[in-house]
Amino acid sequence: MASLIPGSPETIAIFEGPVANLKILPLDRGNYALALTGQATPSGGLYNPETADKPHTTGRVYSSLFVRQWDSWVTENTNAIWYGQLTKTGGKYGLAAPGLVNALIGKHGNPLKLESPVPPFGGSSDFDISRAGIVFIAKDPKLDKANYTKTDLYFVPLKSFTEPEPPVPQIIKTGSLRGYCGSPVFSRDAKSLAFTRMKSDRYESDKPRLLLVPDLEDLSNVQEFYESKDGDGLWDCRPESIIWSGDGKELYVTAEEHGRGKLWKLPSSPRLAKDLPTPIITKGAVSDVKRLAENNSHLFVTSTSLIDNSVYSLLDPAEPSNIQTISSNSKGGKAFGLSQEQVSEFWYRVDNYDVHALVMRPSNFDKRKKYPLAYLIHGGPQGAWNESWSTRWNPAVFAEQGYIVVTPNPTGSTGYGMAFQNGIKNEWGGRPYLDLVKGFEYIKTHIPYADTSRAVCLGASYGGFMCNWIQGQPLGRQFKALVTHDGVFSTLNQYSSDELFFPCHDFGGSLWENREGYEKWDPARFVKNWATPHLIIHNELDYRLPISEGLAPFNALQSLGVPSRFLSFPDENHVSWRTRPTCRFC
Repeated sequence: MASLIPGSPETIAIFEGPVANLKILPLDRGNYALALTGQATPSGGLYNPETADKPHTTGRVYSSLFVRQWDSWVTENTNAIWYGQLTKTGGKYGLAAPGLVNALIGKHGNPLKLESPVPPFGGSSDFDISRAGIVFIAKDPKLDKANYTKTDLYFVPLKSFTEPEPPVPQIIKTGSLRGYCGSPVFSRDAKSLAFTRMKSDRYESDKPRLLLVPDLEDLSNVQEFYESKDGDGLWDCRPESIIWSGDGKELYVTAEEHGRGKLWKLPSSPRLAKDLPTPIITKGAVSDVKRLAENNSHLFVTSTSLIDNSVYSLLDPAEPSNIQTISSNSKGGKAFGLSQEQVSEFWYRVDNYDVHALVMRPSNFDKRKKYPLAYLIHGGPQGAWNESWSTRWNPAVFAEQGYIVVTPNPTGSTGYGMAFQNGIKNEWGGRPYLDLVKGFEYIKTHIPYADTSRAVCLGASYGGFMCNWIQGQPLGRQFKALVTHDGVFSTLNQYSSDELFFPCHDFGGSLWENREGYEKWDPARFVKNWATPHLIIHNELDYRLPISEGLAPFNALQSLGVPSRFLSFPDENHVSWRTRPTCRFC
């Protein structure tokens, strides 16, 4: 850890195991509170894989659900939050006694059955620190993790960050909201707490509600922003990260809408939040927001776009139109040879609703020429193509190979209201497929420079499912080639995955309760129709969709004599193709 004194870095403390997600908070008399995360052993100590006893066998024995998750087998070690205090003595900072303390330890050193950050993607946004103590989210230990999404919010009140034994965490109850908790953030004065929570405890893509504990002295008083009598909430967006204004009177919240990751402003009290939030950044995709110095009202904003992988800006929320770009890694796309002129969008009608799509053209685009089409299908299915950068499936990469890239957001996509998103339930190969058919027809009719006679369709995860589904349907004959990356071959195989709440929600029950629902949208039912050349990519560390889901379609293609190839990476997982997962089947 670098010194807090300007000058040369110096070592303050060495921890006996891997740690991450460091948070620092100034206290009185030059002291600093710190919190960080690291795995804990069953006895509650910091786990160190280098010094841990090595097993005598490679065998693993399990007697409960949730054997493995994402790309790792579940072990006896769990994530934990640790706290301590940095104190200056003799001109140097050091870690005050008793050193790092496990905040998830119960009385008399007995470990609680709580784990935070929540694996596999939890990090610094799963907890926060203030002078009042620590808040964190953790899965409900009474429910099995394979079938339930419920995470609870806990508060650990601390008189100081040198307490050798933390108080027992206090759960913050939220009535009928029993799903995922997220983004807990203390107010600057450490008296209030804002966070999000979903309603359903078995639906990972439910709408997060924005909540407030106005007074930490009364954890029973939890207020919901934009609450409605029907329980659905008046704001039809999905709030994600939260930041308090310097004076504590406003909240700034990120939430996607219509293919953009926007930043919104609203009063910090639900009682004052009469009107729906106002977006103050509407272009690109905001990925992080920080308030500057304590007495400064300006925000430091990190964002991306389809042409720029990192943009840093200063924003005065009182004058959002005057946002000032501090740094652009690609200089507005110029360093990559890209420009915003390459990006456009369109909407098209399907039955009684509209569907949105983004378009990216090559940098050397000539409207008098025709270009082959790359039709990209996103994962999720509760996800979306946004005007944001990706280090994996990046539309610019396809465009610079000479393609017109169209990224539609069909039924199930996030950012278009919960009714549109929830329309995917029991409709995996139904409404989304129709939306894609209509989108392809729109391109044929309205985008003359896109050569649909030279089109390829590509998708990963749910997008991979859809490519397999398309292969057996009439739309499959419209493409010169299909690409499935870590996709679903047979919906009947969903119980080989790790998080069973996902198929139980999207297919209307368990396999034995609604087998017909699983069979209805099973791509394997239509293998006899497969005829389009097909590339299958599937990774061996994909425990969401095991590698057999890639081998099976390849074997079928080869047996049918359909030109096909199989590509696999033994050390990659389910999202080697995406910047970050938005949900379980990204």
